Amino acid sequence: MSVRLVCWNIAKRIQTWHELVAMEGVDVALLQEAGTVPPEVASRVTPGPDAHWDSHLWNARWWDEQRFPHLLERWPKVVKLSDLVDIEWFKQVSPISLVAPDEIAVSGIGTIAAARVTPQDSETEPFIVISMYARWMSPHPSTGSKWSVGYSDGSAHRIISDLSAFIGNADPATHRILAAGDLNTVFGSEPNDPQALAARDQTIFDRMEALGLELLGPRSPGGRQASPTPEGLPADTRNVPTFKSSRQTPETAQSQLDYVFASRGFHERIKVRALNSPEEWGASDHCRLLIEID
Repeated sequence: MSVRLVCWNIAKRIQTWHELVAMEGVDVALLQEAGTVPPEVASRVTPGPDAHWDSHLWNARWWDEQRFPHLLERWPKVVKLSDLVDIEWFKQVSPISLVAPDEIAVSGIGTIAAARVTPQDSETEPFIVISMYARWMSPHPSTGSKWSVGYSDGSAHRIISDLSAFIGNADPATHRILAAGDLNTVFGSEPNDPQALAARDQTIFDRMEALGLELLGPRSPGGRQASPTPEGLPADTRNVPTFKSSRQTPETAQSQLDYVFASRGFHERIKVRALNSPEEWGASDHCRLLIEID
């Protein structure tokens, strides 16, 4: 049996949930910036226990002090969409060195959600899924920085450190890990790219590769490419836009910020495509990534 997943930053928009449940043959959703499930679709999705995504259950002080009200209810989540799979959600705990079998140690607030997916079909082995959201982080006040948005690679590296707990052998073929989400990062950008920190961004992809996690894209032809080639990318880039700003439409979207990785060996059974054509895009500022495991 094949398992189908969708990865999507839904920007806490109600309409995206309706579009999600309308997708045919999708078993699991790896969501980012997900809010509360709307009551009208609640019977059609299983979002799992709050403990698998709600960071303030293990680190409440930041919440109680109301220092980050703009982060309310914008979380990565793993959501069950069909009865063809069983899901065991991992409960988040503080970044300790020894966890229980149903826990994951987390070092970043609202950056990761993890679960084990077991297909009902006995021929398909279980695998680990990770929904990733590399939040923007502001530079320390001492820097006097003018980066109003901040940087995302700090969050991305926290995510990589946390998912490393599922890697217990030097041979990547012993692992079955699928990690996908919004890294707020541009792959393969040139040093003059004004939208990226090229050298720092590359360290994210280098670390993933060092852990035996292959970048599956999406890459052309697994999605529509931007034309002309966006500034800061080489002419032979295979990036496909997955994000549109408030000034852009799906037709004019330029930036790929969303990616899928899988354990080397396991990755050979996986196909990824960006649903980024104008008619496929959906209600979010990010398009959906369709992931199929044979």
